Amino acid sequence: MTPADQQEMNRRRDRLLASIALTSGIGLILALPFALRAGAEFFLPLAAALVIAIALVPLLEWMERRGLPSGLAALIAMVGFLLVANTALVLIVVPATDWFRILPERLPKIQANLAPLIDFYANLQRFVDETVQMLATGPVAAAQTAAVEAPRSLLQFAATSAPSAIIQMVFALLIIYFFLAGWTKLRRRTINSRGSFDGAMAVARVIQNVVDATSAYVITIATINLCLGLAVAVALWVIGMPSPLMWGGIVALLNFVPYFGPMLAAVLLALGGLMVFDDVWMALLPAALQVGFHLVEANVVTPLLLGRRLTMNPLLILVSLTFWGWVWGTPGALLAVPLLIILQTVVSAAGTPDIAGFLFEQGTLTVPRRKENDEKEETDVADG
Repeated sequence: MTPADQQEMNRRRDRLLASIALTSGIGLILALPFALRAGAEFFLPLAAALVIAIALVPLLEWMERRGLPSGLAALIAMVGFLLVANTALVLIVVPATDWFRILPERLPKIQANLAPLIDFYANLQRFVDETVQMLATGPVAAAQTAAVEAPRSLLQFAATSAPSAIIQMVFALLIIYFFLAGWTKLRRRTINSRGSFDGAMAVARVIQNVVDATSAYVITIATINLCLGLAVAVALWVIGMPSPLMWGGIVALLNFVPYFGPMLAAVLLALGGLMVFDDVWMALLPAALQVGFHLVEANVVTPLLLGRRLTMNPLLILVSLTFWGWVWGTPGALLAVPLLIILQTVVSAAGTPDIAGFLFEQGTLTVPRRKENDEKEETDVADG
């Protein structure tokens, strides 16, 4: 076999291996979202537990530096998280149940409050219809009313979903505890398993960056949202809105979801105001207060506290929210930004893959031999 034949064989082998790698990668990327969605009962609590555990690592390390064993420090960190989470849920869920219970009774008041807006819209619609009839020759088509399916009973929904939810919660708590209890040993073993000092330092740097970025974001955003919820609760208490702590908790919880969460909180506050107050403008005041506080928080407080180090591309945030919301629903939307931070940290440490170089320089899309020969002949002619 001549050297030219050997070179051609190596070239075809590299092209085949690159094609297999590229095809496998594309197939994995296309199949991964559907696998995550189909296995949500396993992957959702796993992802939530890992994000929570990573956010609790600084607290774990702080207790370990003061002499506490890893197992005891992990237990204290997990119990502290459970106390905070359960307190927040009690403040939100218990009053919300009463609001849902009295909602059918308050529908007439909501309709009465919205009557001026409905009349204004009806007059505007009548004016538009008359204008269209004057300009067009045919009658205005009547709008079709879509049938809305009645929601199921909350009690029935809770009864059917409670066993699965309990199993997932226990699974997530076990993951959090064992992750924290074995964190120090796992990190040491991962670093020591590297074959070189540079490799060990690179792994240590990636691990530390992931922990620092994730915990800093989660703790800072949780603090900001807590302060925002308290500010909204105080403002609602001043104007006489019932259950101000519940509404503040809802605002704080929904603010974890960028863009969509504050809008949903404003809609819920508007609905709650319509259920309580008699004047439509007073009823919309709670939503206006929440929007005002959110604008200050989003444009002043959060950029000032997070700084540029944790600033992310809004397009990436929107794509992450859409993707994880489609995969796992509301819990996925809550986890979208922390998962994006983890992915960005790992990618920034490992380096961004050069897809264009892989495809057009060293990969599957190579220049045909006939084209190469034509280009070579043209070069020879030009040189001659």
